[in-house]
Amino acid sequence: MSVTKKSADAFRTISEAADELDIPAHVLRFWESKFAQISPLKRAGGRRFYRPQDLQLLRGVKRLLYEDGYTIKGARKYFKDHGIAAVMAMGEGEAGSVRDGLAIDAADRETPALTAPVRPRPADGAQRQLDDILADLENARAKLKAALEP
Repeated sequence: MSVTKKSADAFRTISEAADELDIPAHVLRFWESKFAQISPLKRAGGRRFYRPQDLQLLRGVKRLLYEDGYTIKGARKYFKDHGIAAVMAMGEGEAGSVRDGLAIDAADRETPALTAPVRPRPADGAQRQLDDILADLENARAKLKAALEP
């Protein structure tokens, strides 16, 4: 885990993210090149900043590759078949959150994945709808990014 005492909602540098995930920074860069869904914010000079949802997604990718034994190609197919929300759900908490390939609903999650802490939490049904909409937007963003890359 990270040695720094940052808020759970704070952005992380690549070295902080690598420390928190217990993987080398070059692996994060490699995953960015293989998974269009992984897209941290980049500042001037190309410095990466990982949002909390980026870290959650990276935890899900790490689980697919390291624990579940997927290849890069298999993990990419998993993204395509199940969507970004399912992979993010896998990255929540130490225990994971996928049963039989389906993401556990928002009410069973330990921490809200995609809501800001200053906002009141919507009702469970509304939260699921927001999670689905956000997952669709993230998938569309990844497709646009992939289409724009040379």
